[in-house]
Amino acid sequence: MGKRNPNGYGCVTKLKGNRLKPWIVKVTVYDEEGHSKQVPVAYAETEEQGNILLAQYNNNPWNIDREKVTLTVLYQRWSKIKLPKLGTSLQSSLKSAFKHCSKYYGMKYRSIRAYQMQDCIDNCGCGYSTQGAIKNLWGHLDRFAFECDIIEKMYSTLTTAPPIPETNRTPFTPEQVEQLWKIKDDDWVNTVLIYLYTGFRLTELLNMKTEQVNIKEWYFQGGIKSASGKGRIVPVHEKIKPLVQALVDQGNVYLFSYQEKKISQTQYYQFWGEVMKKIEADKTPHEARHTFETNLDNAGGNRKCIDMLMGHKSKDVGNRVYNHKTIDQLRDTVNLLK
Repeated sequence: MGKRNPNGYGCVTKLKGNRLKPWIVKVTVYDEEGHSKQVPVAYAETEEQGNILLAQYNNNPWNIDREKVTLTVLYQRWSKIKLPKLGTSLQSSLKSAFKHCSKYYGMKYRSIRAYQMQDCIDNCGCGYSTQGAIKNLWGHLDRFAFECDIIEKMYSTLTTAPPIPETNRTPFTPEQVEQLWKIKDDDWVNTVLIYLYTGFRLTELLNMKTEQVNIKEWYFQGGIKSASGKGRIVPVHEKIKPLVQALVDQGNVYLFSYQEKKISQTQYYQFWGEVMKKIEADKTPHEARHTFETNLDNAGGNRKCIDMLMGHKSKDVGNRVYNHKTIDQLRDTVNLLK
């Protein structure tokens, strides 16, 4: 009996039939949820050659023949080198997009053509946002593959995705907000109200850790996307303090948690939809953010403070130092909301 390879190392097995290179080299890769699977990376004439290729792969995945690099292997390498340099929100959308490319996971990357990339975009079963993310992912992978001399032509440039439609964003009406307060103890209604009274983006609250909520001084500190938005302070409105306190008291790592774990955007949209049905509204989390800004503006809030709360760059902001005076000004602005 031959020596068994360690877990996660990969394997070399013989294929049936009369083949020039009958030995297939498989390596272990992991998907976004941590599940492992084996994908082919090379073929060899003898078992010995296969084991050499496998050893080379484990020493450095790019020491093998670039013609054999599969979509999954390329993605794994790209996700280690390039993905961490992108914004948090973009990272999340690109990771989700990769799940819609599963049909081609084991295919040699240099063999993938524009029509196959387009197939993933057109048949993902999702809206324009996800389709755009899949197209974006192929572009990132193509540029990386080109950089690594794996491909000579970037077929992703030939793909298309539907444009983002014009939206007629309208704020929640006072009646809809009032309805939410009447059912505030129902599941997930508390989170909708927190969106309405903070103006955070969808991912900003889904990614917010409980430790980012200062209960003593009553403010959130978080944010993403831009230099103006990152690390910004948003005071907790008087009306949502009990809701926020209750979430903090649960002791989870993330403020919004499902079964004590971080909630995915897909899962949260389901919860959001259930709440919207109860108040017979067709609103999005972004419209909650829009409501926050509109209501503050209508209440005569200081524009500089509104921009700081929203994470927008303002010509009037100047030095963005969150001293006690600034925080008090932000708190006064937030509390203009009814």
